[in-house]
Amino acid sequence: MALYPLKFSPLFKYRIWGGVKLKTHLNKDYLEENIGESWEVSDVKGDETTVLNGALSGKTLRALIAEYKGDFVGESVYEKFGNEFPLLIKFIDAKTPLSIQVHPSNEIAKVRHNAFGKNEMWYVMQADDEAELIIGFENDITKEDYQEHLINSSVLEVMHREKVRSGDTFYIPTGRVHAIGAGVLLAEIQQTSDVTYRIYDYDRVDAKTGKKRDLHNDLAIDVLDFQAQESYKADYELEVNKFNTLVHSPYFKTNIVQLKGHVEKDYSKLDSFVIFMCVEGNAEVVYLEETYTLDYGETILLPACLDAVVIKSNSAKLLEVYY
Repeated sequence: MALYPLKFSPLFKYRIWGGVKLKTHLNKDYLEENIGESWEVSDVKGDETTVLNGALSGKTLRALIAEYKGDFVGESVYEKFGNEFPLLIKFIDAKTPLSIQVHPSNEIAKVRHNAFGKNEMWYVMQADDEAELIIGFENDITKEDYQEHLINSSVLEVMHREKVRSGDTFYIPTGRVHAIGAGVLLAEIQQTSDVTYRIYDYDRVDAKTGKKRDLHNDLAIDVLDFQAQESYKADYELEVNKFNTLVHSPYFKTNIVQLKGHVEKDYSKLDSFVIFMCVEGNAEVVYLEETYTLDYGETILLPACLDAVVIKSNSAKLLEVYY
């Protein structure tokens, strides 16, 4: 069976800090309250998304890779990851702040959890007035001073806070402390991993469990990067109808395109799947004379064997993600 552009049924995740923007802003369809994450493309064990459209409807990523191998993910990607899909694609709505957290590297995650590490990036889609993120430390700090702040419950004092607005982008390598603040809606691209070490959680109680959530400071202390950076925000250009570099890392590459009209895109020399996330407006993806709609807050995956597509829109911004 020939491959084609694929949409997946999102998985909606309850979070203590979740709000309603995934429904009110992105038109996601769910009934539960406090939904904080929409997992758009996922191969996490027990949380596999399934194809929504066309003849392959109901298939998981793992099943598609097993059947189509390099034609689906790219030959080099298949050689490296086998039947595992390397990326997890999400939209996140934080009504209240996330916990202060950090993620382990590939090496540490493999030893401790038999999992990938979690390098990730954020693209802010909408932010309330005065909304902010925590990312990194404000100044260099020693492990000993950091531990003293933990004991004194003053760890927030040494974190770097950054006010944000739509379009702001941040790369969060493993080891970098971070937290999404209240009032932020964003797209998240990350390695396929669900390993998170919580450092501080505002002493809040989960309404579902009636308990505080576990902290993982014993695990986090050997993971944290205590050096501050001059700047944490990605700097990028935004030329119309051009795929502008947003974040390129060893774990994924993300470009951004502002569409006005149509763009023909040749992927014949790219040995990877491609994922489009619509972060503003709406667009159409045309492949072999078939048209696939891509509305605000939707995601579509192009298997690696699709050599060329046409993307159309009167006005849209898309993130283009590949390995």
